[in-house]
Amino acid sequence: MYLDGEGVPRDQESAIGWFRLAADQGNPAAQAKLGVFYMLGAGVPEDFVIAHKWLNLAGAQGDLEAGQLRMALTARMTPEQISEAQRLARDWYDAHREAAR
Repeated sequence: MYLDGEGVPRDQESAIGWFRLAADQGNPAAQAKLGVFYMLGAGVPEDFVIAHKWLNLAGAQGDLEAGQLRMALTARMTPEQISEAQRLARDWYDAHREAAR
């Protein structure tokens, strides 16, 4: 809605906030979108580690495009960055899995 200005003024900052809320609730489409934002530096600072984390989480839930983007992004990252991104994804998963119990 905010990203495209559908019914409201276009507001990328608000759009990212809503995507972040949905991503934190486990929505794979929102996680993938956040991953793309961070990969491109669109509305947020470019950050391949955070991008990989979100794309990894979305891909793990069956978002094939997110998985493909993560693989392409991995080719642009150092082994240390990949390791950190994987740790962040595991930490996110563990924290949210515990909250669901």
